[in-house]
Amino acid sequence: MATNAGMTEALARLWTKFLPEITQRVAVLEAAAQALSVGLLSAEQRDAAHAAAHKLAGTLGTFGLHQGTDLARQAEALLAEEISRVDAVHLEGYVRELRTLLDSRQAL
Repeated sequence: MATNAGMTEALARLWTKFLPEITQRVAVLEAAAQALSVGLLSAEQRDAAHAAAHKLAGTLGTFGLHQGTDLARQAEALLAEEISRVDAVHLEGYVRELRTLLDSRQAL
């Protein structure tokens, strides 16, 4: 049992350490979704959002947020291809769910 408690404590410390970075990556996705919805998503912003989604997909599962990993992967796949304003609804949905998930898990 002490090992489980130690692991839980270690994960909580890591979560606290990486939460600002995770939150920033979601903010990058939020900005990209907003820009896409008004037709102003630049290639650089799309690339940054794609990278943020990729990193989130890899990170969130570490903290047991498998739904977050799935959402980030969906956003990543969407951002990997040519994207149009029609796709904004999907991207906004993924990002909204990611934000809700993070807000509900601020502390492990």
